[in-house]
Amino acid sequence: MATEKSDIEQRLGRLIDPNTERDLLADKAVKSIEPQGDGWKIVIQLGYPAAGYFDELRQAVESTLGELDGIGPLEIEISSRVKSHAVQQNLKPLAGIKNIIAVASGKGGVGKSTTAVNLALALKAEGAEVGILDADIYGPSVPRMLGCHGQPESTDGKSLEPMVGHGIQSMSIGYLIEEDTPMIWRGPMVTQALEQLLNDTHWHDVDYLIIDLPPGTGDTQLTLAQRIPVSGAIIVTTPQDIALLDARKGLKMFEKVEVPVLGIVENMSIHICSQCGHAEHIFGEGGGERMSREHGVDLLGSLPLDIHIREQADSGNPSVAAMEDSQVSQIYRAIARKAAARLATRARDHSAAFPNIVIQND
Repeated sequence: MATEKSDIEQRLGRLIDPNTERDLLADKAVKSIEPQGDGWKIVIQLGYPAAGYFDELRQAVESTLGELDGIGPLEIEISSRVKSHAVQQNLKPLAGIKNIIAVASGKGGVGKSTTAVNLALALKAEGAEVGILDADIYGPSVPRMLGCHGQPESTDGKSLEPMVGHGIQSMSIGYLIEEDTPMIWRGPMVTQALEQLLNDTHWHDVDYLIIDLPPGTGDTQLTLAQRIPVSGAIIVTTPQDIALLDARKGLKMFEKVEVPVLGIVENMSIHICSQCGHAEHIFGEGGGERMSREHGVDLLGSLPLDIHIREQADSGNPSVAAMEDSQVSQIYRAIARKAAARLATRARDHSAAFPNIVIQND
C-alpha cells in the first residue's frame, strides 16, 4: 500500500518541537512534501537558528515516517530562516537589525553580562548573524569579554563600524573611552548616548541584536522600552530570594511597556566541587522554577556556578567560544534555541513587505 501525502502530514503533525513546544505543522515549519522517485522529499524550515538541533530533528522525522508502509527512501532537508517580529506599538524595526532582544536583571552581580555575551555567541553557533550592544554606560564590560581592542572606524564619516570579536558585531561606550575612565553623567546624557550607540552604528544584516542592559529599572530601561524597537526580553537571576525579588520587578516593567518576556535564565544555580564532585545549591534551590510558575514565564535554562565561566569571560574568550563542546556551552546553546524559538512563535513584523509611499507636489 503506497504512502499518501496526507499520511506524512498526519505523522509530522505529531512531532513536537521541544524548543517551541508546538508541532511542526502548527509552526508552519513543513514547507513542502513532494514525491521523489520511489520515496519522498520533505523540506522543513524552522523560524529560529537551530544548527545544534538539526540532527535530532532529522532522526525524529525519519523514525516517525519510517513506520509508514511503503514510504520508500526519504530525503529530508532542514534549514532555518529568521524573520523580523513585532515590536512595541508606534515603533518599527531598525535598518540592518531583524530583532532586538534585551537581556536584563533586577540587580547587579547575577552574571547578566556574562550570560548576554555567551547567549550571543550561542545564537551565532546555532547559525544566526548576531550583534551585541553594551547598554551599561557606567560599567561597560562587553569589550573585555569579547577580547576587542581599539576604537571603531567610520567609513562614511556618519556612522561607526561595529567591532567584531568571535564573529559577533558589537558596540560599547567602552570602545570610545579609556578602560579606567569613569562616566560621570546624568540620566539624560546616558539615554542619549545609548540611542546614539544603537542608531549610529552600521549593523550588518543582524538577525538578533542582544542589548546588555544595566541592572535595575531606571532611565536606560525606560528609554529602551519607549524608543527602541524591542522584540523580546530575557531576565537573568540567581536562585537567591533577594535576586528573585528584583528580577520580578524587571519582569513587571517589561510587561507594563508591552515587551514580551521570552523567559528566565537562572544563573549560578548549583556549584559542583572540582575536587570532590559534591553538589551544593549555594544561592538556594528552585527559585527560577517558582518564578516561572508564578508569573507564567518560561524557565529557559539553569547555569552552574563554574569558575571557568568567569575566567574565560574575563580573558576575552567566553565559554561558548572557548569550550564549544563542553556541557556549559551546550546549556547556553539550548537556552539560545529556546529563546529564539519562543520569539519565532510570536507575531511577525510585516512593515518591510509594504512599499513606502511618498506624495510630492508637482
